Amino acid sequence: MLLRCLAYTLALIWLIHALWPEQAHAQQTPAPVSQCQAIAEATPMATFVRFAMPGATPAAAAGEGEVAITYLGHSTFLIETPGGISIATDYNGWFRTTSPPTVVTMNKAHTSHYTLTPDPAIRHVLHGWADDGEPARHALVVGDVYIRSVSTDIRSGFGGMEPNGNSIFIFEVAGLCIGHLGHLHYELDDSHYRQIGRLDVLMVPADGGLTMGAESMSRVVARLRAALILPMHRPPLIDDFLAMFGDDFDKRFATEATVKLSLRSLPSKPLIYVLKGI
Repeated sequence: MLLRCLAYTLALIWLIHALWPEQAHAQQTPAPVSQCQAIAEATPMATFVRFAMPGATPAAAAGEGEVAITYLGHSTFLIETPGGISIATDYNGWFRTTSPPTVVTMNKAHTSHYTLTPDPAIRHVLHGWADDGEPARHALVVGDVYIRSVSTDIRSGFGGMEPNGNSIFIFEVAGLCIGHLGHLHYELDDSHYRQIGRLDVLMVPADGGLTMGAESMSRVVARLRAALILPMHRPPLIDDFLAMFGDDFDKRFATEATVKLSLRSLPSKPLIYVLKGI
């Protein structure tokens, strides 16, 4: 009798499992969907526009869903999300934060953009290159932020070119699309713009040609047309960089190293915002 009851029980369990809807017990996590990239895939030549909310300012002081961006130095910004995730861009270990970032991104054009000995407390270390020369492909959800990468080439010694040596990292959080160009050496083509999609915030090298010439960089900035543009890297001639942009862009020098923003607080006209420390 006991064996018969056991057999009936096992048969019932098998039957329930076999007839149960697939999606109910598979519990598979769907692939992340980029809200910043969706339209760009179909319209690679598009220049995106946005409409400001009434009373919007470039750095709102309060409100839910704010992202804080702090310039630490060189090409390193600290991005702090509403959900408590912290990200350091082009992390080299030189610029310390109160606590280790949750995520760091790196590029390898120069040692000032990466370290091979990061703090072990950092949970996610994302290299902007792959050791086999293939594009780095990042698509990672950490807390309330989706992080993905778009690969670009870099210059190598003696006038050569190294494929896929740099990554443009894109952070999608609180409805915002935030992009960091890394150590960009060449102008982007339509395939890059299609992969990047819409950007609301753009971190851009302004260095007089250490990455690429100011005119080339200004064309990239104009095409991406982010609402908020944050210069970085080595801009000793920041005024020359600003002069490359006409009346279609506002320019402002910040009194602080941090800007706090939300989707509602983006400026309606593209603003080049030079954070303190540049």
